[in-house]
Amino acid sequence: MRALILDAERRTANVSNVSLPEPSAHEIRVRVVAVALNPVDSLYMHNPLGQTGRTVGSDFAGVVDLMGHAVPQPEGGIKPGDRVAGFVQGACSINERPGGFADYVVCPWDLVWRLEEGTRLQEAAALSLCGLTAAQALFSRMGLEVPFDWSDDGFKAIAAPGMESKVEGPSTKDNLSFFIYGATTSVGLYAAQLVRRSAEASGKRIRLFGAASPKHHTMLQAEPYRYDNLVDYRDTDWPTKIRELAQSSAGIDFAYDCISEDGTVSKTASTLAATGRMAIVRSREGGAWTEEEKLPVEPSYGAVWEGLGETVQYQGMNLAPSPRERGFAVAFYQWLSGGKARLKPNPLREMPGGLESVVDEGFKLLGSGSMGDRSSSSEKAWMKPLSAEKMVYTISTV
Repeated sequence: MRALILDAERRTANVSNVSLPEPSAHEIRVRVVAVALNPVDSLYMHNPLGQTGRTVGSDFAGVVDLMGHAVPQPEGGIKPGDRVAGFVQGACSINERPGGFADYVVCPWDLVWRLEEGTRLQEAAALSLCGLTAAQALFSRMGLEVPFDWSDDGFKAIAAPGMESKVEGPSTKDNLSFFIYGATTSVGLYAAQLVRRSAEASGKRIRLFGAASPKHHTMLQAEPYRYDNLVDYRDTDWPTKIRELAQSSAGIDFAYDCISEDGTVSKTASTLAATGRMAIVRSREGGAWTEEEKLPVEPSYGAVWEGLGETVQYQGMNLAPSPRERGFAVAFYQWLSGGKARLKPNPLREMPGGLESVVDEGFKLLGSGSMGDRSSSSEKAWMKPLSAEKMVYTISTV
């Protein structure tokens, strides 16, 4: 089969023929139809952690092809022929699990979700990693009320030693405020939807505030995001405007920085109330903020890879397996499998060329991982700068 294989020495990747993977007892094999690109995929091609020979890529969607002999078979359970989506940690760590940018991928049977009728595989490919990233931040790390069947009685706001949160558990207020910086990022688009799902499930009123380019404000004010107020992220005084719009001298209850670079963490933190909570998408080790930036609250951070339940290395950290986060990921994907259009997939940019074009075009647009390093090439319509879109490649037919 074809797979996009890392060449760590040359900091690139090439399509090569490799052996067809076989699922272990509790795994399934998926024939991949579509893959979605994430900045982390490009980051760890340009700055490899994995060794040459690793299959790259995280997000995939396709059709179940083969099942391990110990995969449970309850009534209505997963079966060959089901259309599913999920993610793996391809070449983003030192472990040996192959990535998803290949004709076939193997993964744990309970870490995929089934598509409802009418959802395209290309749409589904764009959801798994970023949707789970947002859900982990909102529910597992900041303690917003969960709209699906998962509970954690031991929840405590995550804080670094010496900077414990002033809040010991989820807020009991009936009226809350939530701010998202980077509202049109893939994670931000799912975060807004999950805030709305939380409000619907809990019966609480959550006012949603965001920072994004004005050209996207109309989209963000409509379903399924329904922002109450938005500011221009280019406005140098946007934190003050957010506090004014919130009409609260105390500040914002929850904040999520979906960029986490070049000073955005400290600015986002400045919108918070004294008892507020904040999550970020890039760690301190990854350069989200510096020691010189004095923050009023320690942001919570955790890599989405914790949901895979394996030992991983990421951004200079070794992460031990987390049964808690794996259980959360399983619950989240079960909820997505329930249908009823739980989350609207992000707007897509469907890229031409298939697997062979991922490196030369898709990764070129993403750069080496930071927003400032993204390509602004526009010689082709599909190579224009990315804005509120998720790149997806179709690599085979259904």
